Amino acid sequence: MKSGKRIDCFKCKYMQITWEPQFPYACEALGFKSKVIPSLEVFRNSNIPCQMFTHKVTKNEKKEH
Repeated sequence: MKSGKRIDCFKCKYMQITWEPQFPYACEALGFKSKVIPSLEVFRNSNIPCQMFTHKVTKNEKKEH
């Protein structure tokens, strides 16, 4: 990416891991499955970083609040 900052799909609440070997990653927000991390697929197709990234709240973060 041009900005040098990659979106980490594993920290996004919409990221999913599928049981499909050919398409192991999915984005619930955008409704697609891919061989590569969804944010990379979005960037490859639009030249724009993913606009749907929403930070996933982990169990540890819930306990802190």
